[in-house]
Amino acid sequence: MATTYLTALLLSSLPALGNTFGGLVAERFEISEKALSLALHLAAGIVLAVVGIELIPTAIEADPPWLVLIVFLAGGVFSIGLDRVTDLIASRTGGEANAGAWGIYAGVAVDLFSDGVMIGAGSTISLSLGLLLALGQVPADVPEGFATIATFKAKGIPRRTRVLLSLSFALPIFLGVTVGYWLVRGRPAIVKLGLLAFTAGILLSVAVEEIIPESHKGDEARLAAVALVGGFALFTLISVYLG
Repeated sequence: MATTYLTALLLSSLPALGNTFGGLVAERFEISEKALSLALHLAAGIVLAVVGIELIPTAIEADPPWLVLIVFLAGGVFSIGLDRVTDLIASRTGGEANAGAWGIYAGVAVDLFSDGVMIGAGSTISLSLGLLLALGQVPADVPEGFATIATFKAKGIPRRTRVLLSLSFALPIFLGVTVGYWLVRGRPAIVKLGLLAFTAGILLSVAVEEIIPESHKGDEARLAAVALVGGFALFTLISVYLG
């Protein structure tokens, strides 16, 4: 039985709260450069797994598959414009030193948007599917929220701004639910799969061009590579058992 739009919004609040919780943990504790490096590697591993395990395998089920791959490429091109926007924001909040932090924020926001699309679309099928999709995202969103806010903290962004940024993560997932529930349902599968491919292209670019480079700027942890692979494995585990 399909759920109402309000119920879909409530379900999407679960991963949003997980992300915010991760940010609040980063606020509570002092974060060393090595700990930040581990957190960013973990977040990068999760984002890469979202692309490789969830988004692309689903998207290439489209007919024809080459069409969604073109849209995937378009997502990568779009990320160039997204990078320009984050650079503009960074120039107003501390210059080039903050560009990486805003790039990570943008990537996590896109990830949350894609979560919302899946939850919204799944909720139109059944309540149980929507709930399963929402619960499955929470464990992955906590370290992403932690890494994002820890990076802003390391850049010296004021605490009030960091808290507002952490709370603002609810916006992209609510937008994603709205798109998934109202704009994707009832449309050809190629529309939903193309949207997932587009977000995958953005996320892949952000992980490689923003999150991983940022994780190497400070005192890198010795187990950074393990954290990267661990993040990938964590999301894969969640996808297999809760997806």
